[in-house]
Amino acid sequence: MKRVLLKLSGEALAGEKHTGFDEATVLGVARQVKTLVDDGIQVGIVIGGGNFWRGRTSENMDRVKADQIGMLATVMNCIYVSEIFRSVGLGTEVFTPFVCGGFAKLFTKDEALACLNRGKVAFFAGGTGHPYFSTDTTTTLRAIEIEADIILLAKAVDGVYDSDPKVNPEAVKYDEISIAEVIDKRLAVMDLTASIMCMENHMPMLVFGLEGGDSIVNAARGKSAGTKITV
Repeated sequence: MKRVLLKLSGEALAGEKHTGFDEATVLGVARQVKTLVDDGIQVGIVIGGGNFWRGRTSENMDRVKADQIGMLATVMNCIYVSEIFRSVGLGTEVFTPFVCGGFAKLFTKDEALACLNRGKVAFFAGGTGHPYFSTDTTTTLRAIEIEADIILLAKAVDGVYDSDPKVNPEAVKYDEISIAEVIDKRLAVMDLTASIMCMENHMPMLVFGLEGGDSIVNAARGKSAGTKITV
């Protein structure tokens, strides 16, 4: 692979605390990404904001405002993770779809590609910049825009199952499944908007568990035991 888009959940970065940041977890991710960059693989990253805020779970607030808070949560995550990445020797840039003063650069495809071509990691913060769109949609949109070879979805579970393995101990894991089947069966991989965008733009995905010493490296090298989603 020449270029990948890695999606990390905010909760995964919080570790056992389930909120905020767990530095050891983020350092582990940083070292794996450095291995990929050293191998010549270009890496873009989208991070969810669930370790701080989930707009859709707020019942007493206007949805637009709740989603805007969620966008800012992803900006905080990307700035923090970007700095941890720099501590292990990686170059980074943080892009947002709205002006963030001196905190980040305004996203354009040309600027993002220039960043990647310089061997830096590009962080895509702030969602799409619009309410009612999740970071799943951001992930798909940015992957398509930067012409990534694949989306790597690092999750708390180790792949895609026919039902929730936390609820159903008999849940069956898929080694490979098409995006059309994911949509038809309403499997909880990405939200429907993001899944349809992947199908229409022929963007494959690999879903794998973040836990494990080299899970990201193995995913990028095609050695993951996760689920490949074909187009």
